Amino acid sequence: MARNRALIHGVSISYCDRGSGLAVVFVHGHPFDQSMWDAQVEALSWKYRAITLDLRGYGASEVPDVEATTLEATTLETMARDVCGLLDHLRVERAVVVGLSMGGQVAMAFADLFPERLAGLVLAATFAEADTPEGAAARRAMAERFVQEGSVLPGGEMMPKLLAAASVKRDPQLVVKVFTMIANAPPAGAAAALRGRALRKDYLSTLRGVRVPALIVAGTEDQYSSVEKARQMQEAIPGARLEVFEGVGHLPNLEDADRFNAVLHGFLAGIG
Repeated sequence: MARNRALIHGVSISYCDRGSGLAVVFVHGHPFDQSMWDAQVEALSWKYRAITLDLRGYGASEVPDVEATTLEATTLETMARDVCGLLDHLRVERAVVVGLSMGGQVAMAFADLFPERLAGLVLAATFAEADTPEGAAARRAMAERFVQEGSVLPGGEMMPKLLAAASVKRDPQLVVKVFTMIANAPPAGAAAALRGRALRKDYLSTLRGVRVPALIVAGTEDQYSSVEKARQMQEAIPGARLEVFEGVGHLPNLEDADRFNAVLHGFLAGIG
């Protein structure tokens, strides 16, 4: 899929912009890249303007040239400002923001910082709470592993928790695709984002202020989040819709792309 580049806040960002109509911007998780949304771009761009990007430090986007120390962090707010900067570059006034996992938390930061730019919100396989002290410490420790060991070993250890066992058995090529994204993640960029996530705030109060259509997607086999946390987000956002994917893990848009795309089409059809 053809990619373009834009200088956003001094960082070279790789992005894809296809189709026309209502703009839908997709924000990937850690340690992935925008290619995780290829099936959604193909399914939606005949009717909508589908925009994807590699967040700073991921995929083909630039890793900011700073020393990879324990103090370096790319916060969710920084990434949300990059998303808004890309929308400015593309002259998009308002967009539906779709985020998965870390991307969902970037979407929440976007809703917090730029509510006037939000046309709709889709939160998949994510949660709104801040890290506990123990969780933040574990995230910082994982960041150091990415720096010291590269992305393959620490990222590869995520594989058994990312995909439901049934998904792995049904589609071995999906395992290859996911692991390839992980293996190609720039270690310094991934580490900086991990440190930034350890600093994040609780976004439940932000979600209570959302006044645009919202969709929550959760998989019953997700080992990084849960249906219970999805319900908490649904209860926080007035009128939010929840879709639970049975037998699906942390990557519903890849593990059950057909259903995810159908649900997304139905949701977007209701947005003026």
